[in-house]
Amino acid sequence: MNAMTKSAAELRRAARNHILAPRLESPFHDRLMALSEVNDWYNWAGYKAPHALFDGELEYFAIRSTAALFDISPMVKYRIAGPDAERYLNRLTLRDVRKLGVNRVHYTAWCDDHGHVLDDGTLFRLGKNEFRLCCQERHLPWLLDSAFGFAVDIHEETEEIAGLALQGPTSYAVLRDAGFAGVEQLKPFHIGAFPHEDGDVTISRTGFTGDLGYELFVPRARALSLWDRVWRAGAPHTIRAIGYGALNQARIEAGFIVANTDFVTAEGALRADRVRMPDEIGLDWLVDPDKPNFNGRRAILDARRNQSLKHILVGLEIEGNIPAEHAIVYHRQKHEAGLVTAAIWSPTAKRNIAIASLERPYGSKFTEDLWVEIYAMRELKYQKLMKRAKIVPRPFVRLARRTASPPGLT
Repeated sequence: MNAMTKSAAELRRAARNHILAPRLESPFHDRLMALSEVNDWYNWAGYKAPHALFDGELEYFAIRSTAALFDISPMVKYRIAGPDAERYLNRLTLRDVRKLGVNRVHYTAWCDDHGHVLDDGTLFRLGKNEFRLCCQERHLPWLLDSAFGFAVDIHEETEEIAGLALQGPTSYAVLRDAGFAGVEQLKPFHIGAFPHEDGDVTISRTGFTGDLGYELFVPRARALSLWDRVWRAGAPHTIRAIGYGALNQARIEAGFIVANTDFVTAEGALRADRVRMPDEIGLDWLVDPDKPNFNGRRAILDARRNQSLKHILVGLEIEGNIPAEHAIVYHRQKHEAGLVTAAIWSPTAKRNIAIASLERPYGSKFTEDLWVEIYAMRELKYQKLMKRAKIVPRPFVRLARRTASPPGLT
């Protein structure tokens, strides 16, 4: 009886502790905690990540004016290697992996057999038969099932590999002063290995801000020393650590999309009408119909040929300065046309901008006389505002320094 009572008590205590258990901490958590002034955290793939560290507006301007450091360690990372790695990934993803050279990166996406997007992300070619796939969602069971018949090894390395995004006009100057000799030779979407402690750090000229920027990957054991090296070098360049709120502003200006924000992934969708094909979320340019067969190829090409695509993702410019996040889009103020998925007042473009998912023919055939319904809080009362919107190309902000080679020393 006592043993049974004790066991029940232990079970209750274990359940309580499970609920109270903190989220996973990234390798850079100690540095972020020391810098956090607002204690504003969110859950990123099971990790405790900062939404803001001190002031969201100032963090945004660090991206656009100096250098911003963002912890990307929670980003899901898979190491894919083996004799059939290229052939496997070519079967899996939309772009032709045979065209991706060693020490290069490309943006890509992958679909189920019905042509619905499972996720998007970046594919790093680290060697002839060695790749790293980075994405938003976890897909290991699906990746393993898809590998049947291929001589390939797949494992998740999210916890093993720490990542930092260094973005902004002075990001190259920071890396140069940190002693990463030769980093100026990296062109956009190129990768290099640079000495750090008793090993290497992998640096790619990539990012999610539409600005000059780099991403640094290092084994977890050398994470803090990498942070300290970059942070010391960045001090004269007014480097700032940032949270996701600032990054999100920059990515909207750049016109980039986020899985399960701007579209619902095929594995995450609860309703059949929520899934999207690449052409319905602006990823049609990724599809290479001339390469060997890939997941969803027939469905994607059939939808194009039959003109059966149901949605379209567009950029909007909206009158006024009140962000229209999650606003309903109307045609002629009366026919529902779609929904805004992301919106901000852009400090750089000085425009009220948004990304919206519209139901065809709105956005394709009917592109004029669009409106958004915004509910603005005014003195504890919502005020309904109908504002004109027009379709505009993405990116909303285009910065020459993003692709300048060699990078400038702003």
